[in-house]
Amino acid sequence: MAKILKDIRVIELGTYITGPAAGMHLADLGADVIKVERPGTGDPFRAFKGGLYSPHYQTYNRNKRSIALDTKDAGDLQVLHALVATADVFIQNFRPGVAEKLGAGEDTLRAINPQIIYCAITGFGATGPYRDRPVYDTVAQAASGYLRLLTPPDNPRVIGPAIADAVTGQYAATGICAALVERSKTGAGRRLDISMLEAMAHFNLDSFTHYYSVGEVMGPISRPEVSQSYTFECADKKWIAFHLSSPTKFWEGLVAALDRPELGRDARFAERMARIKNHDALIEALRPIFRELSRDEWCDRLLANEVPHSPAYDSDEALEDPQARHLALKVSAQHPEMGAFTTVRPPYLFDGVPDKEVRPPPVLDEHGAEIRAELERRKVG
Repeated sequence: MAKILKDIRVIELGTYITGPAAGMHLADLGADVIKVERPGTGDPFRAFKGGLYSPHYQTYNRNKRSIALDTKDAGDLQVLHALVATADVFIQNFRPGVAEKLGAGEDTLRAINPQIIYCAITGFGATGPYRDRPVYDTVAQAASGYLRLLTPPDNPRVIGPAIADAVTGQYAATGICAALVERSKTGAGRRLDISMLEAMAHFNLDSFTHYYSVGEVMGPISRPEVSQSYTFECADKKWIAFHLSSPTKFWEGLVAALDRPELGRDARFAERMARIKNHDALIEALRPIFRELSRDEWCDRLLANEVPHSPAYDSDEALEDPQARHLALKVSAQHPEMGAFTTVRPPYLFDGVPDKEVRPPPVLDEHGAEIRAELERRKVG
């Protein structure tokens, strides 16, 4: 399988999601990612559901090696610095100033390895009035204007996964790859600063463009109204989703699939702009109709009429869908201590070939002796 970054070594001094997610993306592309963790407890995400191998930790730490180092210990700090000397990239996601206290600030590491790509991930940025505030996913979503796009207006509550954390990790990995490309031409390292606020503001670009272009402040249903997107519960309590977009043929296909020609003649729904204006009314008209048949029956009808749709799967169904199985999205591996590990393969197909190989997330310090031995061999060499 293509391991595009197989000659790149990454030292990740990261916890929770943003730093580990950035490291995971690089590891998925073949980089040798060495996760440096606190002895005894490791990444705090390890114990999020008890033990030291929580599903939260597993999600963002596959394809990595783990070494436990206490940077307050002179010998362990020396090991960290020796690793940095062999590395191409260093990732940390602490509040500004913390890495320096751990002996892992940029100036210290660049003195050891001038060509290092130093990636510092923060919540609100390395400078400014909010730089020292604690930030987690929900805070970044709220500050960037994104949370309001996901929050039910009538019953405000936080819903959905840790989007800001995951998005920030993805942006960080992209920036690192760009810096590596530049270094291959110039030989010079870079410092990459990326904050959760900046990443989520960029991710929320559509909302800001609408505001600054036409003065529209988007809300939770702004996009579904315009894109004509819907989801409904069917007779078997399973859900279906479909997306009509702007082509007239998709609306006509839906009317035919429903066998409700009167909907097509209803002045509230006959034209796209009318459907946008009467979005809620259309939902109320469609809801009882979809409760008449099972999800599979509706899928068959929508498919026959070429309406863009999908079952709205839960996680126990999505990877068993025929297309997901054809693409081999689900991959597994066996950890010698923790047993079977199943995850989703990286989405990249280089030269048309998916990478189905995965290494389970490491237990704490699983590769400590191995990595130390490598460093000793380099000394001898």
